[in-house]
Amino acid sequence: MEQSYSPEVIREYEKQWKIISRGAVDILPEGEFQEKLKKSIAENKPLRVKQGFDPTSPDIHLGHTVGIRKLKQFQELGHQVVLIVGDYTAMVGDPSGQSSTRPSLTYEDIMKNAETYQQQFFKILDKSKTEICFNGEWFKKMDFTEIMHLATKFTVARMLERDDFTKRMKAGTPISIHELFYPLMQGYDSVAMKADLELGATEQTFNLLAGRTIQEAYGVEPQLVLTLPILVGLDGEKKMSKSLGNYIGIDEPAREIFGKAMSIPDDLIYTYFELSTEISLKKLEELKAKLADSSVNPMTLKKELGVTLVDLYHPEGSGKAAQDEFERVFSEKKLPDEIPEITAESLVQMEIDPKKIYLVHLIAKNKMAKSNSEARKLIQAGGVSIDNEKITDPNYEFALSGEIIVKVGKRRYLKIKEK
Repeated sequence: MEQSYSPEVIREYEKQWKIISRGAVDILPEGEFQEKLKKSIAENKPLRVKQGFDPTSPDIHLGHTVGIRKLKQFQELGHQVVLIVGDYTAMVGDPSGQSSTRPSLTYEDIMKNAETYQQQFFKILDKSKTEICFNGEWFKKMDFTEIMHLATKFTVARMLERDDFTKRMKAGTPISIHELFYPLMQGYDSVAMKADLELGATEQTFNLLAGRTIQEAYGVEPQLVLTLPILVGLDGEKKMSKSLGNYIGIDEPAREIFGKAMSIPDDLIYTYFELSTEISLKKLEELKAKLADSSVNPMTLKKELGVTLVDLYHPEGSGKAAQDEFERVFSEKKLPDEIPEITAESLVQMEIDPKKIYLVHLIAKNKMAKSNSEARKLIQAGGVSIDNEKITDPNYEFALSGEIIVKVGKRRYLKIKEK
């Protein structure tokens, strides 16, 4: 029998439900979710809302913030946000959406990445109202008997229902045994934290529902599930990912965030506003009308997006300053106000001979590319210039004389001076 609630509770529930359901793809099971939310309001007992993040790379990007901004909404509604930093799950690697086994990371690398995650979470969330845990707190204490006990809670048949595992089996691509443990570990996180609700991207649906199964097996009330859209990266095709280089990091310099926002395909402008900013529903409708108006230049809206994104993660006004610099550099073909500088002495410290500078090494050692091979590709693709002269020879060498400006891609500059 459905419980009855006071008009005050129903009004508050309707307000919260409108906010919580905005942008959600699935809310599972919806009726159970609605009832639990009403009960939470009536009893003044906040829901424990969980999301896990594996620190597989050092930076949080806009793709991560889709979930974090939803967590912020729950936080502002008075619910308890629980962040799980997956120091142990990161060593396994989430197989969701993967066509092959993820490369293993060392625990040391994972913990270095986790440090930056903890700083960047609180660019969005209220630290004083956030519970943060590492799942190593419970996994490192489990003996083999307990691990085997966890493994009995799920069948192989159920595990192989996963779409990504099915595709890999059909393609003859190996699936490592340790990958099968990932959903069990994520589910056990929900047991440890007594989560009422877990949220994640749509590709996480299997793992989130597995959490319900694992919780029930351990005598914990099963969590509710809320899934959110996956943010497509700057290439307009694949999920935003640092490994693919199609990302905007929230800790990047203002000019980098703005410049990257200018490179998104026009058909993603609305999506980025909806998923990556705090724009109101009214403003979203206005934006939709502008996008449908052929007299409105999409670049104008991209600039608005760029300013909005920069101001979310940098002091107010940084967005307009980044726009001004972008227009000066790209429209008027001028140099940015701030360019990293090195000298001949710096080159020697990098083990580069100032009289015979190998361009590939210069780019890689100054982190203008991830590696020598990436630097070569950038040069061959015509993405590198020296004093406005395009260089396409990957074996190019030159001698330092006076002052030289090296440009890599659209936004990376380096000034080299003799002294």
